[in-house]
Amino acid sequence: MQLHHHEIGQGEPIIILHGLFGSSDNWLTIAKQLATTYKVYLPDQRNHGRSPWSEEFTYEAMSDDLMAFIREHRIQPPVLIGHSMGGKTAMRFAMRYPGAFRKLLVVDIAPKYYPPHHQEILEGLRAIDLTALQTRQQADEQLARHIPEAEVRQFLLKNLYRAEGGPDEPSRFAWRLNLPVIEREIERVGEALSYSEPVQQPTLFLRGGKSRYIKDPDMNLIQQIFPRATLQTIADAGHWVHAEQPKEFVERVREFVEK
Repeated sequence: MQLHHHEIGQGEPIIILHGLFGSSDNWLTIAKQLATTYKVYLPDQRNHGRSPWSEEFTYEAMSDDLMAFIREHRIQPPVLIGHSMGGKTAMRFAMRYPGAFRKLLVVDIAPKYYPPHHQEILEGLRAIDLTALQTRQQADEQLARHIPEAEVRQFLLKNLYRAEGGPDEPSRFAWRLNLPVIEREIERVGEALSYSEPVQQPTLFLRGGKSRYIKDPDMNLIQQIFPRATLQTIADAGHWVHAEQPKEFVERVREFVEK
């Protein structure tokens, strides 16, 4: 699958993978800061952003997409950064293609099982009537019945766009997300990652101090799979570490890459 992507900067390659309901656009601010030193690639994962849709939505498929992306663009072994679902894609890639990357940075996710916990988001997105929608404000009002947090709604509604109609048809709102497949496969998004051989490359797990996605006991499992892994915490950040504390996030990335 050929992934839509942004690329910016020059230097050692870094690939950043967004999380569930996200896209490469969410990472442009971080990428621009890193691009003063590195060449940053921001792909949209399948069923997200402007990349193709597919009925297959697994970490195996997404890690294969990443390998194809690296080969297509002839990228030397990069530093991989993955947030949440993107972190699990990056971990699966590291297990399947151990010689194809230099370092791995996983943002606020562990390789363990997470029960489905996005039901309110899915219900809210599904409740928006795209056929009758006239403005983005109407979409926000409908979504607010399910999701009270304005910043979460703003993040989700970045996936809403106006699709051009035919010669005699007006434009209409549509989702860049493949919602039916994501909803059908939501259990897979939280699945535990099995492994056969430990991954020996340097690995950093970076969590938000206010997030509960990575707990201290999870390091036992993490270091079984990634024996060279370390864990760092950015205080005053939740699950979206890079958005809540961007300056410190970029500093931690640079420190890890250059170490």
